[in-house]
Amino acid sequence: MTEDTGPAWSLFRGDGVSRPVPRMPEAPPWRRFGHTAGEGPPVHPYRLGPDEADIVNAALHLRRPLLITGKPGTGKSSLAHALAHELGLGEVLHWPINSRSTLQAALYRYDAIGRLRESARPAGQDAGTDAAPGRFVHLGPVGTALVPGDLPRVLLVDELDKGDIDLPNDLLTVFEDGFFDIPELARNGEDTASGPPPAEVTVRPADPDGPPVVVRAGRITCTEFPVVVITSNGEREFPPAFLRRCLRLDLPEPDRDRLLEIIDAHLGSEVLEGAAALVNDFVARRAEGELATDQLLNAVFLRHGGIPADRGHIHRAVLRSLGEGG
Repeated sequence: MTEDTGPAWSLFRGDGVSRPVPRMPEAPPWRRFGHTAGEGPPVHPYRLGPDEADIVNAALHLRRPLLITGKPGTGKSSLAHALAHELGLGEVLHWPINSRSTLQAALYRYDAIGRLRESARPAGQDAGTDAAPGRFVHLGPVGTALVPGDLPRVLLVDELDKGDIDLPNDLLTVFEDGFFDIPELARNGEDTASGPPPAEVTVRPADPDGPPVVVRAGRITCTEFPVVVITSNGEREFPPAFLRRCLRLDLPEPDRDRLLEIIDAHLGSEVLEGAAALVNDFVARRAEGELATDQLLNAVFLRHGGIPADRGHIHRAVLRSLGEGG
């Protein structure tokens, strides 16, 4: 029988006996939530080589989207958060892509049903502030990224290769022009007795804590092009016209020394001595099958946190190849 290791590790025993825990053990730094509104999520350390950093800087100077490719766990999405943190550009505007994603929804959403209900109110009934046209418009992550300001916002377009085949081409115009129109606001009031459409309308941004956005004549035009980070897992090729407008950065898998730097940054130097064997095992396993760097961080965190030495099946589960099915 396996020795009982106590509540520090065995929170769940699987024997049907109730053992309420006074509190949960401390979570890994990258799995902590509940940040205060306006403060942003916790910042996780990020390490990038000087050559890769040069490509990022070139994209910043040229105001061009940065197209990042690399295997899972190489830090593609994390780079957007590192940019926002190091440059002081606020929270990242995140647009996760799937097969149903459209540029229209990423620019703005218009509540046509709500607007119709508002217009159907009985004559003479005071709609008050609810009648404001901007109440029915909610900007998406791309639309919010194009809101004018002294500093740009960071926009993360995550896994673009999972989207519709036409989506990259749809992005070309808005990335080249730096503006988009909201026809529902531009023509607001034209079919009523209230006169011409208002010159300014206030709408809601994508980030819930962000200030209201003033839209003039139905158009939003950026003053500083957003810092656009586009990630791709390399599942398909993009059109040449799209690639021409991006700077491409291929993130390599971190070698042993870089892995130790990543562990140091996330978990502290005190875990490095005990992590050496795990790093060597991880590098060997990675050569045989696909593994992500965050799997190594999970294994080091558990080992440093007191995982029993005789539980090799846990180590194998954490470092299981991403290409291994079932």
